[in-house]
Amino acid sequence: MQQNCPPIIERTVRPWGWYETVWQAPGNKIKRIGVLPGQQISLQKHLRRTEHWVVVQGAARVTLDEQVFDLTLGQHCDIALGQVHRLSNQGSELVEIVELQFGEYLDEDDIVRLCDDYGRV
Repeated sequence: MQQNCPPIIERTVRPWGWYETVWQAPGNKIKRIGVLPGQQISLQKHLRRTEHWVVVQGAARVTLDEQVFDLTLGQHCDIALGQVHRLSNQGSELVEIVELQFGEYLDEDDIVRLCDDYGRV
């Protein structure tokens, strides 16, 4: 009998934390994203994908266009194509989300950075 082994997941480290691609197929991708206390991803938008974020640990501060709000365990939000967004961690513990991406192109170079704490604009 053959055993099903889980895929090896590589963690990509960023100045704000990390992400892991959990699963990918044409048109969609699932990532786990961890944001360290006091850190935030760049203020950004995507030209070729939409996203859905679900908080699985901690309390996340989310920016969607001009709106800023907090999400806690199990809460979620949708990010429309071209919508300006940011994920940040204002707390003292790790924030982790599951990100579902949908679109024709899902590579990392579809990030248009508008503002970044780490000089990557």
